[in-house]
Amino acid sequence: MTRTADLEPYSYRRDAAIPGFDDARPILIFDGKCALCSGFARFILRHDREERLRLLPAQSSLGEALYRHFGLKAGDYNTNILLVGGRALAKSDGSIRVLELLGPPWSFASVVRLAPRPLRDALYDLIARNRLRWFGARDTCYAPDEANAHRFVQ
Repeated sequence: MTRTADLEPYSYRRDAAIPGFDDARPILIFDGKCALCSGFARFILRHDREERLRLLPAQSSLGEALYRHFGLKAGDYNTNILLVGGRALAKSDGSIRVLELLGPPWSFASVVRLAPRPLRDALYDLIARNRLRWFGARDTCYAPDEANAHRFVQ
């Protein structure tokens, strides 16, 4: 992934390959065919009662364009991307920030930041590489039910 610290916030807005979209709230881009990732999306829908986060399957045209913008290979969704404040957070940083945004008790997971990022990301990568084998894959991309459709970037 391109180091987001090297990119200006909202750099994707100037990328002609990315259609305009509402980025006023944080957006989690996730692998919609991965059972673990889809489960995390459902977890967010259940526990984000203030609707701080929006969701976007990586398999959408916008999701793929954002993956490419941030230097990731479209089709290889080994990390979720959290867009927050125009910046992209990936791997353990993105996951921890999602839990922080959900508020207590989930935000207490921020204590994991005390572990060195290389260690956190190595564990994240181990799970990401094996997620389809360990947790399975969906036949179709995860889509929201009618009650939660407004929580997804269209």
